Amino acid sequence: MSRRCRSLVWLHATAVVVALPFVAAAEDWAQWRGPSFNGYTTETNLPTTWSKTENVAWETKLPGPGSSTPIVWGDRVFLTAIEAESKKMWALCLDRKDGHELWRLEAGEGFFGQTGNNGASPSPICDGQRGYFMFGTGDLFACDLGGQVLWKRNLQEDHGQFQILWKWAGSPLLWEGKLYIAVLHQHTAAPQEPGKPKPCSYLLCVDPATGKDVWKQERPTDAPGESMQAYITPYPYPGPNGTLLVLPGGDCVTAHDPATGREVWRSLGYNQGGITYYRVVPSSVGVDGLVTGYVPRGNELFALKADGTGQLPEDAFAWILKRNAPDVCTPLVMDGKLFVLDGTRKVLSCVAPKTGEVLWDGKLDAKDRFRASPTGADGKIYCLSMDGVAFVLSAGDKFEVLSRIEMGGAGDQSTIAVSHGQLFIRTSESLYCVGKQ
Repeated sequence: MSRRCRSLVWLHATAVVVALPFVAAAEDWAQWRGPSFNGYTTETNLPTTWSKTENVAWETKLPGPGSSTPIVWGDRVFLTAIEAESKKMWALCLDRKDGHELWRLEAGEGFFGQTGNNGASPSPICDGQRGYFMFGTGDLFACDLGGQVLWKRNLQEDHGQFQILWKWAGSPLLWEGKLYIAVLHQHTAAPQEPGKPKPCSYLLCVDPATGKDVWKQERPTDAPGESMQAYITPYPYPGPNGTLLVLPGGDCVTAHDPATGREVWRSLGYNQGGITYYRVVPSSVGVDGLVTGYVPRGNELFALKADGTGQLPEDAFAWILKRNAPDVCTPLVMDGKLFVLDGTRKVLSCVAPKTGEVLWDGKLDAKDRFRASPTGADGKIYCLSMDGVAFVLSAGDKFEVLSRIEMGGAGDQSTIAVSHGQLFIRTSESLYCVGKQ
């Protein structure tokens, strides 16, 4: 057992009543991109405007920053944080009603990357019985809702070192009772460690009840250098022949059978020039029989026909968006539209999914970039810039900013979560619950 895993401790246990939360009619935000896996929720009656003090149910100071999205299940909120000085990582559980801390678990020593990634970048998951926490160190563990650790492991110890230039930041996916983790990295630079599998990029399926591997599927690529690397979460695309797990990265997009990991189809490569720095950050989303892929660094967003098998032909590319394509932010699917946030240029575009036509776009008035992905609900779009400016926009027929709210912070990268008629907005210092108490 690793030193990091042994350092997990259970704190504040006496303050916790171990019980399943009340499951209300409202939608829970159980994992990074919410209940629809694309940033959208059916929640309604959400706030359009607020301030740091008005229309705020509560504010909770956090032990440190983190890019992970708050996860909400019933009356519990799960998130991770890392202390600035000690680099100590924490898994936290708060009471959704008033924001007080129910428990915290120490998860070892983390890191701060050069571009804002840190050990608390991956988002946790909750399924109503267990909470699952992953950290940039490869530490992965499950606990019950009272904070009792059920199992723990470290993916780097089991499968070899991550070769990710800007440090590990991808979140797991929980789908149909299994955990899926995509490790697309520069495995050719990884050492062959004694007693460890041969280094490769892979899709891993984990049993959430035990933490044990169900299967591991190698995901080969001919991409050069950093272009082998990706910071993605698998996307469950509900196709005509069943759900497939879609992975962009390594100069292509692939789709996999969730039962076995077998590769069902693969797109043609888009990096014909052999560019070495084409790492992929946004995850795929699907709409109208298409799934998204990306030419990195904000060069292009493209849509693939997702019903093929084997090597997809060139005409599988349904359309290509070359203007204001995202470099980091994963698009939002809402009301039959695709909302694309170019965080570098600070432009939000509304795109017709079938044709790729830009229906409208507009520039957001923020000083810093956007790395948090847009969230959609109740006819509104919520975005948070790195300098802590929250934007509320209409999801209607034109670009319309409804509110611009200064939340503060620096390096804010956490996607806004929505649940129980409330917004959960994380800055570098605090978690805010916005809406009716």
